[in-house]
Amino acid sequence: MRIPFRNEPFLDFRNEQNNKRYESALTAVEAELGRTYPLVIGGNCIQTEHTVKSFNPSRKQQVIGIVSQADVSLAEQAIQTAARTYEIWKHIDPNERARYLYKAAAILRRRKLEFSALMTLEAGKTRAEADADTAEAIDFMEFYAREMQRLSAPQTLTVHEEEENHLYYIPLGVGIIIPPWNFPLAIMAGMTVAAIVSGNTVVLKPASTTPVIAAKFVELLEEVSLPPGVVNFLPGPGQEVGDYLVDHPLTRFISFTGSRDVGLRIQERAGKTQPGQKWIKRVIAEMGGKDTIIVDNEADLDLAADAITASAFGFSGQKCSACSRAIVHEDVYDTVLQKVVDRSKKLVIGNAAHAEVQVGPVIDETAYRKILKYIDIGKSEGRLVLGGLPGDPEGYFIQPTIFADVDSAARISQEEIFGPVVAFTKAASFAEAIQFANNTDYGLTGAVISNNRAHLEQARREFHVGNLYLNRKCTGALVGVHPFGGFNMSGTDSKAGGRDYLLLFTQAKVVSERF
Repeated sequence: MRIPFRNEPFLDFRNEQNNKRYESALTAVEAELGRTYPLVIGGNCIQTEHTVKSFNPSRKQQVIGIVSQADVSLAEQAIQTAARTYEIWKHIDPNERARYLYKAAAILRRRKLEFSALMTLEAGKTRAEADADTAEAIDFMEFYAREMQRLSAPQTLTVHEEEENHLYYIPLGVGIIIPPWNFPLAIMAGMTVAAIVSGNTVVLKPASTTPVIAAKFVELLEEVSLPPGVVNFLPGPGQEVGDYLVDHPLTRFISFTGSRDVGLRIQERAGKTQPGQKWIKRVIAEMGGKDTIIVDNEADLDLAADAITASAFGFSGQKCSACSRAIVHEDVYDTVLQKVVDRSKKLVIGNAAHAEVQVGPVIDETAYRKILKYIDIGKSEGRLVLGGLPGDPEGYFIQPTIFADVDSAARISQEEIFGPVVAFTKAASFAEAIQFANNTDYGLTGAVISNNRAHLEQARREFHVGNLYLNRKCTGALVGVHPFGGFNMSGTDSKAGGRDYLLLFTQAKVVSERF
């Protein structure tokens, strides 16, 4: 009997000993930089002529690894391998499948600093952000393993005197896993292990900017002797390989986390029945957000400023849950704005590998140019009160940027920027603040800072987001504590890390026998 699930604790980097251990991990990881990483199909490592280099966004000339790229023929091989393996894997006892996850979690826990250090180098995550990412990956494995064991136990049904009735949760089939780069271990691992512990086999197509972290995770799964072909590692170009995998008639489901445009494209393509396809493909999608923190005129204004600063600029705003809109009651607007500016000025920007750094780089040149373009747009839509400039040219650094007096319908208040940019909007009343908060196409996270009970209850009823936080920041969901997923164009409200999540990778079968 295992202990009840509990979240993996975070390291305290105020402790100098933890910083020394992290420095050692960085040194060890740097010694392996430049390695080549193959595809893995059915346990076979395949090197291809077409390769892509992964770079450090803090030091954009530093190569993290060289990763083989698949083409359509290898994608077909991966799908067929997954389909053959599924016929065996689906019959493996759920408790046995769970034990693979428990073992992987134990190894990752022992190698936590190594994986975190790799994320610092490949994804530009600061120490605290990387440590939280690795902890979440451990949590996903521990939580989903327990959930599969729960779902595999006899399910309660209404008793019928003349029959014996049972409900079973059985797997779907072959799945395509398309994870994001911003949580390159936690979300990638969570999406993958949720599918396989449920009895499915998968083709994992990693994010193009963080493929080395995914390759290392696949190596970890090999270390726990996960049978070949259960997870097939297939980096490759999205327009070619991604479309082929989504369209394939043997694909039963697609689990995707990423941009709205790509998610909608997947949904559209998956909705078209292919020759030989026997099922309706299931799409599990998380597609971003335009998240708001509301500050009431009856609120702890220091708490509000702390929440906005942390939510807007943690990991340079590259979280789908990041606060990119602050809607503040006019009575306290100027005070809150100034408090956030004062806090943000003190943030240390720079190479994520350095212990003192709080805001690292954005992920790559494409993101860098996009964010700077939005900053230019913002200069015509609001008052620039902080930042707005690039940082050290050695990496993709952008200063934390704050715009004031932005209309709630402005582009920088409506479109997902995915960078260290927050727009402040003034509201004449709490009701107007709720109205502004709900006026985007998204509905992922939001927060309300208020000491007015009636207003907090109004937010519970009317603030239309999948994850609403009261009197705290709008980032930092914990597995099992805050099941995560949003409404509207934020996705299918998958509630990752919750007790409903594995149901998305299974189908319920009822067997009734009359004697």
